Amino acid sequence: TRLGIVICDACMIGRDVFDQARILIGKQSTINPQFILMAATHTHAAVRATHIGTSKRDDAYHQQLARGIAAAVLAAEKNLAPAQLGHGSFQKPELIACRRFLCQPGTVGPNPFGERGERIKSVSGRSDAVIKPAGPIDPQFSVLSIQHADGSPLAALGNFSVHYCGGYQRGMVSADYFGHYAAALEAELKTNNKRPPFVGIMSNGTSGNTGAIRKDGKKYAPFEWIKVSGRLLAAETIRTIENIDHRSDISLQVVQRELTLGVRKPDAARIKWAQDILANPATKQPHRWATVYANETLHLSRYPKQETIVLQALRLGDVAIAAAPCEVFAETGLAIKKHSPFPKTFTIELANGYGGYLPGPEQHKLGGYETWPARSSFLEVEAEPKIRETLDQLLKQLNSHRN
Repeated sequence: TRLGIVICDACMIGRDVFDQARILIGKQSTINPQFILMAATHTHAAVRATHIGTSKRDDAYHQQLARGIAAAVLAAEKNLAPAQLGHGSFQKPELIACRRFLCQPGTVGPNPFGERGERIKSVSGRSDAVIKPAGPIDPQFSVLSIQHADGSPLAALGNFSVHYCGGYQRGMVSADYFGHYAAALEAELKTNNKRPPFVGIMSNGTSGNTGAIRKDGKKYAPFEWIKVSGRLLAAETIRTIENIDHRSDISLQVVQRELTLGVRKPDAARIKWAQDILANPATKQPHRWATVYANETLHLSRYPKQETIVLQALRLGDVAIAAAPCEVFAETGLAIKKHSPFPKTFTIELANGYGGYLPGPEQHKLGGYETWPARSSFLEVEAEPKIRETLDQLLKQLNSHRN
């Protein structure tokens, strides 16, 4: 069995781009296209390939991106070699924090739609009456290490549930700490000239409700903290790899399922609200993002009533990887780990498409930026339990084959 994992330095990538890459892979590779996990890292200083831009140049870039993904798979396939694999992890709670805060009733201002009663201080939310974080974090950093048969390094995949790092310079493109982590691994774990270069990879875990990597109190120039944190995590990864038991006698397997979910399309009253806002842009609104969400409302009104997403689960020996296209909350990722039949499990988000934020039904009740209907949060309120249940089933399906 052959499978592939492709991580792209992008903020988010639409399913159509990944589907086009699968078509190209199917034409040129012996790997089953459904056995490829493709995901964006969520760097906020790179492209959003989700048709936010609608010019011919955007379409051309999407096609170029699909070709690049396919080319990466073909290059990896050319470099196939006998290998051994292992998994390790370490904890980094000091770098991560929940960015959604539960507040006292009545203390949070109106949302962009002018609605009151929300309990969450989050992005663009304000309240001085914070009670506690509204959800947990997942501080585990997972490491999938692959070595050549003789024990020399071949590749490593890191996975961490933090939103991104940030600290950019306006107008500049950056792979964020994901890129610096990979580069630091590649600089340290060099191979001899007879072999292809070591490949370092960094994926995003379940970070939909977390903030940026927490700083250590020092002041940093643009991009500097990105480098520091990426190298810090790479150094810890290398120490972890040294203690991993690598094995060659493992089985590989992928299962995939499509899931159709409802879209939270705006009703007639919400559309009229948006049209009125945009017709009178100078009118003072109760929230500074009212105009932004009026535009988002009209965009969302043109969405289909349902969206079909791709969910995957990969098995690499006793290691399992779940993959979802959303910005998954940490509580969902922790639940997937808890119920997984595999002792070593982690989730890669923003995989095989883009489904927006994935707050659970209880988080929807509390409100906050991640729940406001827009192109960034459009799936039905019950999407989270349906996605989590499907991933649980896929992991159990993999386990039944293992047994």
